[in-house]
Amino acid sequence: MQVTEKGQITIPKRLREATGILPGSQVSFVQEGGKIIIQKVGMGTDDRRSALRAAAAKVRSSLDKPFRQLDSEAIMAFLRPDDSTHA
Repeated sequence: MQVTEKGQITIPKRLREATGILPGSQVSFVQEGGKIIIQKVGMGTDDRRSALRAAAAKVRSSLDKPFRQLDSEAIMAFLRPDDSTHA
């Protein structure tokens, strides 16, 4: 892996996926002897949004086609208990 003139590197995709580093993730660098260790220290706003979008896409893809076509209000109405049966 080559370091650019600005000191930048690209974290390989397999390592980003294994450690949950997404665009916007916060990382820190620690020097231990002759080693530099990079650690994920938190989630940035973009990181949280990416994670939520990925989770929502996974849920949507698992739904039956008719259910996927419902808007958010219809889904919420479907999930709420019927008031007449839970009085």
